[in-house]
Amino acid sequence: MYLPLFPLKLVAFPGENLNLHIFEPRYRELLKDVENENLSFGICPYLGKMAEYGTEVVLDQVYKRYDDGRLDIKTKGVRVFKLKSFDNPSPGKLYSGGEVEFLANIPVVTEVQNYEFIFYLKEILYLLNYPSEINTKTVQSFTYAHKVGLKLEEELELLKIPEESKRMEYLISYFKRMIPAIKAIERAKDKIKQNGHFKHLDPLNF
Repeated sequence: MYLPLFPLKLVAFPGENLNLHIFEPRYRELLKDVENENLSFGICPYLGKMAEYGTEVVLDQVYKRYDDGRLDIKTKGVRVFKLKSFDNPSPGKLYSGGEVEFLANIPVVTEVQNYEFIFYLKEILYLLNYPSEINTKTVQSFTYAHKVGLKLEEELELLKIPEESKRMEYLISYFKRMIPAIKAIERAKDKIKQNGHFKHLDPLNF
């Protein structure tokens, strides 16, 4: 399948709502084609160079059209792809495009793994002061991937994994590394806050 491509310094995940402000002429042309021809398009992460993987997105809503042609839009991620070819620009267009191959998504996880994932997810979101009630029936690996402090490169690694069970393994491993580090930072902050205050210390008995 050939997709119009929109390189960005971010990772879009399947199922995610992504708001974009469209202002460059090439991407205004891309959105015009998307609307007129009912096309989807691809968002590819740009990390110094174009990543080989990206996410197909569909136009969900145009929030606002500006007089100068700019747009505020809402899109939704659909599925992950791997780039097979890349044209910059696409033939006869201002924007880039490429032939893509969609990755299979294997959603199977065990009950035990899902429980462990949700346990650590709740812990890290709490430590990061993210106010959210987790819907344990619908949450999956991509749901909070932008909220847990992953680097862009780590988000891309997560995107490339086709099996939900392995995506959960990847995140659980990340949570187990990060939770102690966040707790240590919080303890250091508390200790710093105490400096300069009068302290009541019990005398030592020795």
